[in-house]
Amino acid sequence: MRIPCPICGARSYEEYTYQGDATRVRPDPETQELGPWHAYVYLRDDPKGRHRELWHHTAGCRAWIVVERDTVTHTVHSSTLARNDGGRQA
Repeated sequence: MRIPCPICGARSYEEYTYQGDATRVRPDPETQELGPWHAYVYLRDDPKGRHRELWHHTAGCRAWIVVERDTVTHTVHSSTLARNDGGRQA
């Protein structure tokens, strides 16, 4: 699988470290209830199809990248720098 880095261009996935779901929403820090924090820390979905993921270009420019990838075919549809990704909420 090749991931297109917005800075370096397309590179092998081996240069990257997968960092998780880029759509997760962190609970309000003032929340005293354990339920939302338990779900945020421990519960994970296993989506099938197109999904937004956070990757770190560890062996390259060290940028944080949001990648839209099909989890079935591993086709990469898009990538953007995480700091420029307005849709990212994590």
